[in-house]
Amino acid sequence: MTRFLITPVWQGSPSARAMQLVDGAEAIAGDLPRAACTNVPVPLGAGEALDTGVHRYSALRQVQHDLREALAASDERALTVGGDCAVGVAAVERSARAGRIAVVWVDAHPDLHTPESSASHAFGGMALRAVLGDGAPDLALPPGTVAPADVVLVAARAVDDAEQEYIAAHGLTVIDAAALSDPAVLARTVQQLGVDAVHVHVDVDALDPAEMPGVKDSEPFGASLAELVTALKALRDAVPLAGASLAGFAPASPAAASDDMGTLLRLVGALA
Repeated sequence: MTRFLITPVWQGSPSARAMQLVDGAEAIAGDLPRAACTNVPVPLGAGEALDTGVHRYSALRQVQHDLREALAASDERALTVGGDCAVGVAAVERSARAGRIAVVWVDAHPDLHTPESSASHAFGGMALRAVLGDGAPDLALPPGTVAPADVVLVAARAVDDAEQEYIAAHGLTVIDAAALSDPAVLARTVQQLGVDAVHVHVDVDALDPAEMPGVKDSEPFGASLAELVTALKALRDAVPLAGASLAGFAPASPAAASDDMGTLLRLVGALA
């Protein structure tokens, strides 16, 4: 069974559509089994930076605390649904209970900034770096939770210079969207790492905008939904899935959310 953690956090997003992430999370939850869902509260206020270099840090710290508690309360495999990519950090921490894990981060943006390198100071752009142990207190995971060499970036195509330098210096594996035309490439890449299990994080902006218009920051030349779903199925057949997270759905309005639900439910099926 899968436990769905519905966490409509918006404070980590740099987008003008940040508040629409709340509508996105609620729309996804509406199509999930109610008994399998746990709602994680998100503060209404924006929060304060508190000299951390992370905008809205205090609100994000509270969400991280509450999400960690909710994840710890169940022994079921978890799919954490955002909201912003901030939800991926606590979700990966929970998955790391499975042993040495790979993190497959499917996102148009690699989210590898620190408070010092980020121009926006939005935590969504720092989420994967926080998984790797760098960043503000109480947001970043303990160093060593996940090794950089056990991270696989998929469909990233909006990469800043500081992020590219980190990727090159720390040996992160990169699979571009076009490579997913081979349905085995992702599974083969993760298998070769020799990990015990895998956590998969998907920001829906990884998909091509023609297939997924309801995103906060659209980038051209994204992944095909069919190819991504097929690749995730092959990955799950090859490596145990410890947990997953899904983020970035920001419909133009609550009514418009239905236009993308078919796509989102296929992703939920691939991750749950």
